[in-house]
Amino acid sequence: MLELWSRYEEPAKAYILSLRDVRSVGSLAFVVLVLLISWSGVKAIQTNYKLQQEVSRMKQENEVKKLQNTNQELQNSYYKTSQYLEVTSRQNFGLAAPGETVLIVPKDVALAHTVPMPSAEKATAPAKKQPFWQENFQAWMDFFFHRTQV
Repeated sequence: MLELWSRYEEPAKAYILSLRDVRSVGSLAFVVLVLLISWSGVKAIQTNYKLQQEVSRMKQENEVKKLQNTNQELQNSYYKTSQYLEVTSRQNFGLAAPGETVLIVPKDVALAHTVPMPSAEKATAPAKKQPFWQENFQAWMDFFFHRTQV
C-alpha cells in the first residue's frame, strides 16, 4: 500500500507547490472573476428578456382591449341609429314602414323551397379518410364549381 501511495505522492506535492506560485493564484483568481461576471451578465440578460416578453404581452393585451372598446363604441352608435330601430321593429314586432305591404307566407310553403338537412345516418357513416392535401384540393374544386356536399 505504501508503494501505491508513494507513486502518487510526488506528483501531488508538485501540484500543491505549483499552487503556491503567484502566477497560478493570479490565473485562478482571474478565471473565478470572469466566471462570476459572466454569470451575473447572463442573469441580467435573462431577466431583461423575461421583462421584455411581459411588456410585449401587456402591449398586445392593451391593443386587444382598445379594439374591443372601439367595437363596443361602434355597436353603441349603431344602436342609436334609426336604421337599427327600423330593423328591430320589423323583426320583433312585425311592423312595416308606411306604404309597405306585409306578406305572410305559410310555413309549409316556405319550407318547400329549402334544402333538406342531411340525415343523422349519413352524418354518422364514416367517410373514407383522404390525405390533407387531397381534402383541401377537393374543397377548392367544390368551391370553384359551386358544388354543395350532402
